[in-house]
Amino acid sequence: MKLIGKTAWITGASSGIGQATARLLAAEGADLVISARREERLQQLAQELRALGRQVCIAPADVANRQAMQQVGELIAAQGGVDILINNAGTMPISPIINGRVDEWEQMIDTNIKGVLYAINAVYPGMAERKQGHIVNISSIAARQTYPSAGVYAGTKHAVRAISETLRKEAIRYGVRVTDVQPGAVATELPDSIVHDKIRAAVKENMYAAEMPNLQAEDIANGILYAVTQPAHVDVSELLIRPMMQE
Repeated sequence: MKLIGKTAWITGASSGIGQATARLLAAEGADLVISARREERLQQLAQELRALGRQVCIAPADVANRQAMQQVGELIAAQGGVDILINNAGTMPISPIINGRVDEWEQMIDTNIKGVLYAINAVYPGMAERKQGHIVNISSIAARQTYPSAGVYAGTKHAVRAISETLRKEAIRYGVRVTDVQPGAVATELPDSIVHDKIRAAVKENMYAAEMPNLQAEDIANGILYAVTQPAHVDVSELLIRPMMQE
């Protein structure tokens, strides 16, 4: 059990990569703070993890809500802080830019960029003061490439990659490590956030094509575990994890 004595805060913990990561880190001994908008799912997950003997704090919050994230940060600080932040929450309502779905653009910017920054701001100063910590930001393969209909989403993920690398360089002096995890096609609920019917159907068809078996959430969780359990002098700054057949 590699994480005994450590506490991790995971956003977007109610499903997918966040949920799988919570289970894996708990199995390795970590106590947890879990956040998401769907409190009932957090309650179910907490019950499961507490059965392993872990301490679990439920902190329901929308990462796009600055005040809510500040409140989670205050709760965490009152409990002594966290050792690991898994910045996982994200959304992907992609569509062609010509469609002008401005509300959906703002949703992606608020969740995928501002939400990442709000979570960092909530715990990074405490990590810096204690001279230890690890921030893991979940971006995407879209942080490296883009494709039609995904321009705004890819833009948010390019931003997460840039923020992660800049923070890594700044955080060295404080003993805080930073990892940017870039998943490829993963079988999660993320495509369900696509409102454009034709795009959603096309994405799901491509993701679940027989010739390209996609990743499971547990595959990404294993990569995260690898990054956060390296010796203190090792910083895994980027992890690109995609299905073998994905270009």
